[in-house]
Amino acid sequence: MKLIDTHSHLYDEAFDADRDEALARAAAEGVGLLLLPAIDSESHERLFGLCRRHPQQCIPMMGLHPTSVNDNPRWREELAQVERYLQTPPEGITGFCAVGEIGLDLYWSRDFHGEQTEVFRRQIELELQYGLPIAVHTRDAWPETVALMREFRGRGVRGVFHAYSDGAETYRELKQLGDFVFGIGGVVTFKKSRLAEVVREMELRDIVLETDCPYLTPAPHRGERNESAYVRYVCEKVAELKGLTPAEVAAATTENAKRIFKGI
Repeated sequence: MKLIDTHSHLYDEAFDADRDEALARAAAEGVGLLLLPAIDSESHERLFGLCRRHPQQCIPMMGLHPTSVNDNPRWREELAQVERYLQTPPEGITGFCAVGEIGLDLYWSRDFHGEQTEVFRRQIELELQYGLPIAVHTRDAWPETVALMREFRGRGVRGVFHAYSDGAETYRELKQLGDFVFGIGGVVTFKKSRLAEVVREMELRDIVLETDCPYLTPAPHRGERNESAYVRYVCEKVAELKGLTPAEVAAATTENAKRIFKGI
């Protein structure tokens, strides 16, 4: 099987002891590409360094994460840095596959909803300017995210709703608002997962696979550090839910990722 992990934080400090080994384990499971979202300037060099060392396997995104806006007096500088990198990628980076990860996260606080919305809206404009998809992070903010996406309906917005966690109704509405796919990760393997029922209703062409490692580890490794090799467990669960073989799901979701993400 050939798989793509469409959302991996392999550059995270959690992998400092065995990053190359984790990358090798992913390759051994057929995970040929890892798409790596940016967070903010504190981790840019870690992200770029990994992509420079493994340019055939690790493809970067560029964006400002919504929680990096919270209580951050420098968020405008951070956003300006994102714009500069999208215009001129740093040395050794040929380009970015998406503007991400961006979005709204109101889990920790709703006090910065206005600032997060401004940053999200601006980065969607950057997506349109540079012909890239968006990788959207949403936590405790699905109604607000849908409302913002309605503003851009008909303008050619495309991308992935990473770690999709809302219901089938939201899925169906978002499909009408742009060319979107939905990132399915380890949560779908959890017992009594509400996401499993939503995945049953999704069209296969709307699904991409991800880990969000080192977070959201799938069963049977729940409670351990997640890694990109484990995307195969997500593939197997989606296959079970859809009544397909893992190979069929791997082929379809890989093609979905190639359709949405630029240059992979």
